[in-house]
Amino acid sequence: MTRQLFSFRIAAGVLLAALPALAASAVELPTRKAGLWELRMLRAGSPTPEITMQHCTDETTDKKMTTQLSPMAKQNCTRNDTQKTATGYVTDSVCSFGGTTMTSHSEVTGDFNSGYSVKVTSHNDGAPAGAPRDTDMTLEAKWLGACPADQKPGDIVMPGGFRMNITDMEKVKGLMPAK
Repeated sequence: MTRQLFSFRIAAGVLLAALPALAASAVELPTRKAGLWELRMLRAGSPTPEITMQHCTDETTDKKMTTQLSPMAKQNCTRNDTQKTATGYVTDSVCSFGGTTMTSHSEVTGDFNSGYSVKVTSHNDGAPAGAPRDTDMTLEAKWLGACPADQKPGDIVMPGGFRMNITDMEKVKGLMPAK
């Protein structure tokens, strides 16, 4: 497997793990400011390197992310509770993918105009041999400005220049193991 494809699979997996915290629920999160967002994913104690990607978005794309991905969360999650707090939002979820059940606690802080952070603590039951059962991941997002002319809303530019559009979820779903 090429390093670029490996990085993409890790980034897509981490992004999908953070999505329950970003998906719509009884408490709706604000829409992010339109433009180019830098997303840095850090995993504490993991040999996986920090992954930085860029995501071009607009109001329609952000709403699609919560409405189109929410059915996936509802289908795979027995719990997905989001509450507003004094400092942001907290989500607790239990989701199953490919025989692995992930219980996670996410805390979202910051604003959706200039920057925010999602801290996710998760426990995986049924993880493959050698995979960590307990993980801590932080997604740090920073607004960079307008999207470049060669990007459209939904485009994600991964390490190594690999591109995908988040609205094309079939490609991302194909990276997750089948149930």
